Amino acid sequence: MKLVRDKIPDIIREDGKECKYHVAKHNEYKTRLYEKMREELDEFINTPSYEEAADIYEVFSSICALHDMTMFQVEVAAVGKRNERGSFRDRIVLEEVIE
Repeated sequence: MKLVRDKIPDIIREDGKECKYHVAKHNEYKTRLYEKMREELDEFINTPSYEEAADIYEVFSSICALHDMTMFQVEVAAVGKRNERGSFRDRIVLEEVIE
């Protein structure tokens, strides 16, 4: 069992096949979303592509919605954090803090 996109059962039926599924309750949905994020991250790591990035984005968007967060709010927070603390694009790896 795994979480799939909403139209997958219809796509399976259009292919002339049958499928069995259920609608997850809140706790199962949350668990399966996190599992799906791990799956999609692994797929992106193995084969980086726009399609895999889009899957990550869709799962992340759903996780945010589950926690009553909008993508706009996330983007505002990301920009604020980037302005205050920077991004990860300069590839800086902290080795040690010396006191």
